[in-house]
Amino acid sequence: MDNLVKQLSELHGPSGYEHNVSYFIHNYVKEKVDSVKIDTMGNVIARKTGTKPGPVTVLNAHMDEIGFIVKKIEKNGLLRFEKLGGHDDRNLLAQPVKVLGSKQELDGVIGTLSTHFLKFDNPNKVRAHANLYIDIGASSKQEAIDMGIEIGTPVTWATETKVIGKEDQPVIVGKALDDRAGCAVLLSVLENLLDKDFAGEVIFLFTVQEEVGLRGAQTAIQSLESVDIAITVDTTATSDTPEETMDQTLSIGAGTGIKVMDFSLIVQKTIKETLKNLAEEKNIPYQLEVFPGIGTDGGAIALANKGIPTGVLSIPSRYTHSPIELISVADLKATRDLVTAFVFNLNEHSSFAF
Repeated sequence: MDNLVKQLSELHGPSGYEHNVSYFIHNYVKEKVDSVKIDTMGNVIARKTGTKPGPVTVLNAHMDEIGFIVKKIEKNGLLRFEKLGGHDDRNLLAQPVKVLGSKQELDGVIGTLSTHFLKFDNPNKVRAHANLYIDIGASSKQEAIDMGIEIGTPVTWATETKVIGKEDQPVIVGKALDDRAGCAVLLSVLENLLDKDFAGEVIFLFTVQEEVGLRGAQTAIQSLESVDIAITVDTTATSDTPEETMDQTLSIGAGTGIKVMDFSLIVQKTIKETLKNLAEEKNIPYQLEVFPGIGTDGGAIALANKGIPTGVLSIPSRYTHSPIELISVADLKATRDLVTAFVFNLNEHSSFAF
């Protein structure tokens, strides 16, 4: 599965410009499902019908990544930019980026002062993104335009995805693991369902624009009638590093995170208990997650169509919303295994009533 994560991670698809990811997933699943479509927003909706009566289950992950968008081309060819999604300005300086021009993908770098100017500057100052710029090597505005840049050109990180760490405890480092790792989990779950008996219908929902307000999920879920249960798979920030704000409640390598609460959702007790009991029964490592600093598509899905019982499984991640997000392969597999077990555990009598 780590190779699939790498493929997905290295695709460029910031919020609103997920085309590369949508097309990749559509092509990946089209021979494996009963039907698949890309809707008007870019969400990918794939349906797989089981062999026995049972509930309609939505499995969801978002395809977009945080990024930037060009808002001005300076006379000297430097690009001013706006954020797509949540960034920490402290992470921006001197980072390589990929500018998705109309003619080609261009390498660039977010500019910063040379160290030699440090004594003339305030070293404690964090420059806001509005004061920064991207350098693509253009020497004039017209040259940048000729290279395929215009107002609205999207930009992503230009990070190579790598597997590092001990051979028996590998971790993956790369961009957009939030939430291409979740997409990889769902694609792997689909593989596990092929030629197997399961109950009901599973709808795989890969959404756009999660990072700018759960927009794709809000739109797509309204078009899906009679959904009985939903599970969202996303990443979440760990708290296992030495910074003073970390409380050591969620760790890399300790298992999938079974969501209890975040700022977008309080998970229904019946779903949380079902996931927890299945994890214990199947010896799948898990952690319980309470983290008000995050929200997921699960929050939008739970409020749709007069309410849908919704659970969330979180892939623990360090350095989230940066160019070097880090996840554990073991946590990735635990998440896949618990989603798979959940689907196979469903039957025509499954109920997640309050």
